[in-house]
Amino acid sequence: MNRPIFHCVKCRKWRGSPQQQKMADLPVDRLDTTPPVTYSAVDYGPWLIKEGRREVKRYGVLFRCMASRAIHLEVARSLDTTSFLNAYRRFVKRRGPVRQLRSDRGTNFVGGDSELKKALEEMDKNRIKKELLKEDCDLLEFKMNVPHASHMGGLWERQIRSVRNVLEVLLDGHGRQLDEESLHTFFVETEAIVNSRPLTSENTVDLTPLSPNNILTMKSSVVLPPPGSVV
Repeated sequence: MNRPIFHCVKCRKWRGSPQQQKMADLPVDRLDTTPPVTYSAVDYGPWLIKEGRREVKRYGVLFRCMASRAIHLEVARSLDTTSFLNAYRRFVKRRGPVRQLRSDRGTNFVGGDSELKKALEEMDKNRIKKELLKEDCDLLEFKMNVPHASHMGGLWERQIRSVRNVLEVLLDGHGRQLDEESLHTFFVETEAIVNSRPLTSENTVDLTPLSPNNILTMKSSVVLPPPGSVV
């Protein structure tokens, strides 16, 4: 009796029961109990600064911890592989080794992956592995999104907007007179502000909400900027 209704598209649309959206399981790097930045992601964002009388473009390199939601900002002079590798070296020297780095398929990231693989091929892998195991470290693994799927990086793409929102407030009134040194300063201050955002509910009773800075620095106080002008 219900077969005609079952095969009728309009009847199934109007008489069907509502369906529940199924959420996929979170990746391991979001749940693994590892130190901060062990699993990270990276992306770029352009910025214009003043260099003498000309206007040049610099790039903010955003590294994002997958577990603690902390961010780390570096400044790159270009989109080439060498500039990215330099930014990555500064990142790991200040934050510690990275086991896995997620990214899109930008040419600088693909080139960085290739350069690191070439460097590893020239090394004694067995000896490196033994030394890293002594220090409880792992070799870096690039994990790139599939082509034309920027939505897969929503976790760190959203942080680019947060960084831009903070920078717009900090740079209000400075226009395009910003030089490279001031850009570095504002990037570090932006990093501190974004990392001070609460990770837990704000309606806790007599408790300070946990923030990424608490995890990175083990301190709860917010660092205020020094007096004076930085530009």
